[in-house]
Amino acid sequence: MKIAVLVKQVPDSTEITVDKNTGTLVRDGVPSIMNPDDLAGLEAALALKDHDETIEISVVSMGPPQAAGMLQEAIARGADHAYLLTDRRLGGADTCATSRTLAAILNKIGYDLIIAGRQAIDGDTAQVGPQTAERLGLPQVTYVDEIIELTPDYAKVKKSLEEEEQIVKVKLPAVITTLSGMNKPRYMNCNDIVDSFSNPVIIKTYDDIIEDLPQNLVGLAGSPTQVYRTFTKDVTAATEKFDLPAEEAGKQIAAHLKEKQLIKK
Repeated sequence: MKIAVLVKQVPDSTEITVDKNTGTLVRDGVPSIMNPDDLAGLEAALALKDHDETIEISVVSMGPPQAAGMLQEAIARGADHAYLLTDRRLGGADTCATSRTLAAILNKIGYDLIIAGRQAIDGDTAQVGPQTAERLGLPQVTYVDEIIELTPDYAKVKKSLEEEEQIVKVKLPAVITTLSGMNKPRYMNCNDIVDSFSNPVIIKTYDDIIEDLPQNLVGLAGSPTQVYRTFTKDVTAATEKFDLPAEEAGKQIAAHLKEKQLIKK
């Protein structure tokens, strides 16, 4: 069985700043990590392989060349293969263009089950996994908190929602998206780190999928959405303040939350 795990390299969320002129994240000099939801998905795949050595795990990412380091770590953790799709022609992609590109490379690699993190901490859209499933015409289960059973024909998973849990059985091939709290990722040991470099990351470019996707469907050109503007709201001394007894303060807070439609009346 082939499991493909989609991962993304993201800036450490405590260090993110935004370029006020371009509206894009400033990545220069910022530490990068594997997106936590994706790392949980990788650990879930590795745990399945612990019980079935015939499972083959391929980790797939689209990003800049430096993302190869993150993928090498995935191999050190136990992945069999790692693919980095990197090309300036793919730069500036929104989730729509990204999902097209990932679907194209996944068709080249092959899969029985695709695991993606629920969302990336630098975008919080939760769109890439579901959109990739749509591109591939596959069933999908989102917000997966546990993979209960995996057979050649189906996966049985626990889906966690805000107020309930659901047990879902999905026919393979399929896409699932995972939550960061579903497991505790394993550590790499020194021997595995050293051994991983005998299995280098496989680099792919737009040329590897060009017959499936014309230039106008990838990168910035293939992205129907773009960030118009980002800003941080300044807090000044002019901020309105209230000095009220506890009961009145509670009512005031509740009234503001209702006004913002954050709580129901």
